[in-house]
Amino acid sequence: MNSIRVRMVFLGLALTAGLASPTTATAAGAASSPTVEEQRLDKAVPREILSRSGFDDVAPRLARDLGAAGSYAEARRIVVREGHALWRRAVDRVQGRGPAGGDLSRDDDRPLYWARLGMTREVRTWEPEFGLSDRQRALLLDGLERTSRGQTEVRYPGGRGLRRILVTGFDPFTLDRDIRISNPSGATALALDGTVIRTADGPARVETVVFPVRWQDFTAGTVERTLRPYLGKVDLFTTVSQGRVGRFDVERTNGAWRGGFPDNDNIGRTETVPVSDPASQPQWTTTTLPYKAIVAADTGRFPVYDHTEVTEIPAGGTTEVVRPDGPTQGSTARAGGGGNYLSNEIAYRATLLRDRLGLHDSLPGGHVHTPVLQFGSGNTTEITDAEFVRNRLDIVAQVRAIITVAADATFTK
Repeated sequence: MNSIRVRMVFLGLALTAGLASPTTATAAGAASSPTVEEQRLDKAVPREILSRSGFDDVAPRLARDLGAAGSYAEARRIVVREGHALWRRAVDRVQGRGPAGGDLSRDDDRPLYWARLGMTREVRTWEPEFGLSDRQRALLLDGLERTSRGQTEVRYPGGRGLRRILVTGFDPFTLDRDIRISNPSGATALALDGTVIRTADGPARVETVVFPVRWQDFTAGTVERTLRPYLGKVDLFTTVSQGRVGRFDVERTNGAWRGGFPDNDNIGRTETVPVSDPASQPQWTTTTLPYKAIVAADTGRFPVYDHTEVTEIPAGGTTEVVRPDGPTQGSTARAGGGGNYLSNEIAYRATLLRDRLGLHDSLPGGHVHTPVLQFGSGNTTEITDAEFVRNRLDIVAQVRAIITVAADATFTK
């Protein structure tokens, strides 16, 4: 995700109502209207992506099964089962297992995104005869979101000498600029989930999850809830998102500020990143990835940079200042190296959680921005083309190589 600061958003490119939080309502709640994000499903491009991948059967199957449910408990089982099945199906398709379902290239992350939205729309608008409270509907949506994003699927098998790596990606976003957009970080998550990479210290198992591009989900703590069970058990982690044109960046510093750019529900937030225990909240967190080794290595066709620039309000000042070499003592964050959108925020939250768990000196982790995924020259209408696929495959391969370099640099110390 390109969070590179609102004033430089997109550089001319097609760069998380969020996940419903359980409420305390007990009365029967009426079905709600589809969200802004879900309403885009009615456009031609999402329908084509679903049709050409075979994922156009996902939401209708969920609707049919929910229609036969006789209780909330049964509906909950259905939603969890189907959410899990969607994640596994998306991972299998990208990794070459089972039928492709159509002529859309297997490396594509978009079928998962649009199929999930079809499922959440079905749950949001469902009106069973037995009735649903607002809380129950919210819990169904929560279960569907978590299972279909791989957030409940992280599994590291036992065995001596097997290292553990955790990687996160994002949904497509800025869909009102170009609804065809794919997110290479989400494609990377699908390509690497459950795979084993060979490092200088032996094999390492990679597990992945995907996050929404909606502020409210982050406010509700989706990052901390998902990552907390694993950060104390893994050997390395990296959050990944789409960033600048033609380059990778290892973001050195993350800032505690939301810059207000609209999310996938066209909602903006301009404020300090809301976290638990704000009294102890730092303005900045830093990467512990081995950025020098990553930048020095030949990982693929795109250049990789150690990106150190931030925007701050200096201590005692009132005006924003761009600092090419990182923040100064006592300053207030206005943009981290990764900007002030949700990719900066996931980096900030993940590294703050690392630090609050006492793992700063023992756990390498941070954020990697991928190049912008671009269509071929002159393609303004087709949902895919040869250059688009090549670019995505190359980006995914280079993320894998970057992770391998990071593992080699840290595991063999």
